[in-house]
Amino acid sequence: MNQLGRCIGSVLLLAAVQPLSAEESVRPNIILVMADDQGWGQTGYCNHPVLETPNLDAMAAKGLRFDRFYAGAPVCSPTRASVLTGRSNNRTGVETHGYALRLQETTIAAALRAAGYATGHFGKWHLNGLRGPGVPILAGDTHNPGAFGFDEWLSVTNFFDRDPILSRQGEFIEYQGDSSEIVVDEALKFIGRQAAAAKPSFTVIWYGTPHSPFRASEKDRARFTKLDANSQDHYGELVAMDRSIGTLRQGLRDLDIADDTLVWFCSDNGGLPKITPETVGGLRGFKGTLYEGGLRVPAIIEWPAGIKRARITQYPAVTMDIFPTLADIVGLPKSVMLQPQDGISLRTLFTEERTRRDKPIPFSCFGNTALIDNNYKLLHTGRRQKQYELYDLSVDPKEEKNLFNERTAVAKRLKTAMDRWNESLAASVAGKDYPEGTVNPGEPEPRFWMDVEAYRPYFDQWKKRPEYESRFNPRKRKP
Repeated sequence: MNQLGRCIGSVLLLAAVQPLSAEESVRPNIILVMADDQGWGQTGYCNHPVLETPNLDAMAAKGLRFDRFYAGAPVCSPTRASVLTGRSNNRTGVETHGYALRLQETTIAAALRAAGYATGHFGKWHLNGLRGPGVPILAGDTHNPGAFGFDEWLSVTNFFDRDPILSRQGEFIEYQGDSSEIVVDEALKFIGRQAAAAKPSFTVIWYGTPHSPFRASEKDRARFTKLDANSQDHYGELVAMDRSIGTLRQGLRDLDIADDTLVWFCSDNGGLPKITPETVGGLRGFKGTLYEGGLRVPAIIEWPAGIKRARITQYPAVTMDIFPTLADIVGLPKSVMLQPQDGISLRTLFTEERTRRDKPIPFSCFGNTALIDNNYKLLHTGRRQKQYELYDLSVDPKEEKNLFNERTAVAKRLKTAMDRWNESLAASVAGKDYPEGTVNPGEPEPRFWMDVEAYRPYFDQWKKRPEYESRFNPRKRKP
């Protein structure tokens, strides 16, 4: 049996957990943790052939594990926009990687801050319109995390690696060590300060792992010596990331806030090609595609006070559900969420198993569109010659048999729903969702950070850093 079959076959729906009592907190500390390019198959609990993830496994064993959780898009910036807004990426102006999140959008960070939470962002941001290997964010960046509701931030524009330079609200600081462990250590300091002040905290930890270029410590890559060099470092990075998950969970216990802290882990898109063993657990496609391998990602929610018994669910969920779910838990009014919302609250799933999702999950990226309605998935693909594909994921998770011309009633229903959603999306792209009825001028176009004059004074310092070397040396630059 292949890895996909083993993982699906491991689904055991345990007894439903009991609902929260009136005495239990509805203002938990909240931590959103996101990997960068970790594929659906890259966990120990999904029986990966070489990678062990004991800390993610322990988290899954005590929480709610999703085996059909989807990134909002098949690349990073769009998914991050969907997390913060509850909306499909194109509604927010984030068409693909390196696009800026519109300042007119309402974020979960801003909503929770208004509700009395301390808010912090740690790690990759990639919502300020800058492309290229991650650099520390400028204090004067109009689209820095602070502009979207974060009180404190230690952030970098894009992917980052070992020994990173991060920006603490505009102050550039050079760190030594693994990037995953660094951002978790810094996040725990922030969380600890809030706990000491008896203030609830909302913390976003967005790793740069395991995005290329791959750089792991010798110790972490040593267990993968039978793999090619890239794969050794790739999996070594995931070992360090998993270890940082353990540090985070232990840190919450040390602060005596673990029971009242909701930790939501997922990845920002599907796995990468050209890594051995493969990253997507037998699914079709990789990062950048709307097939399952490009969208389905590992996801776990651990919250001892709210999820009292571990469970594995096949309920289809997506990063757009994060904002509505957290708003529901905290008791925020629906008015804090910009409409239309593409996500739904998953709160009832914490206490009872549900089999059907009432609202389809939409995706739009790279000119392609997909709609997941429980077991069925409709794709509209191809930039020039458009074609439709329909799959029954309950029996064909690898998307091998196109049923579009066979199940005509289902195809017609989903095509109508897709067309209606596309009309709604077009209105959002034009800015009709905003009070102004249009997109405000001045949103930055995607550009490479080397074209930003404020970074020029740092060029001489950064030329020899491995993550930037190819950018300063055209001969080494990848296309």
